[in-house]
Amino acid sequence: MKYRQYPKRNAIRNYFPLPNEIFMLGLCAGEISVYSYLLYLENRKTFQCWPSYRTIGRAVGMSQNTVRKYVMALEEKKLIMTEPTSIRTKDGRKRNGSLLYTICPIQEALDLFYERQMARVELAAQRRRAADKQAKPAPVGPCEPLCGALEQAEGNDPARGVEAETEPLSKDLRGAAIGLPPKPSEAGSVGKGGAAE
Repeated sequence: MKYRQYPKRNAIRNYFPLPNEIFMLGLCAGEISVYSYLLYLENRKTFQCWPSYRTIGRAVGMSQNTVRKYVMALEEKKLIMTEPTSIRTKDGRKRNGSLLYTICPIQEALDLFYERQMARVELAAQRRRAADKQAKPAPVGPCEPLCGALEQAEGNDPARGVEAETEPLSKDLRGAAIGLPPKPSEAGSVGKGGAAE
């Protein structure tokens, strides 16, 4: 039995690197296809390429509008940058050319992805705290039921309060109320315990 030898391939010329992190960014199949094709076409020194939407669509089996949608999604996720180009026709007229694609370092896309994940987690935590705060009744202090009853009895009139319902102490009871001994001139009128005889 004779073994067939496969032709050797140059790893640099016949293959292109696809970063492992690309599968951690939550990309859909179309985005991965378009990104892979752009990596396949890129110049390894400048990290740039300029295929048209039609060329990309033919290679990955998509329409031009679908390719445009995925290119915008990749640009929004900071995997690529695009710049418009222009060309001159043979008769000298200036026309819009294909986009110039620059492949960004994968670390920028990862950093953006992690920032957005953290922002989503913080937003979810804020929403949960707000929902918990709304569901839990406000804490009631020990005097709040009494204060509520007083406010209802007073009719919420700020001019009428506790001071309006009490009478001032007489001169002879003032000292006894706060625990002071009676003055010598008033000693005869105030008896034991501060009450008048």
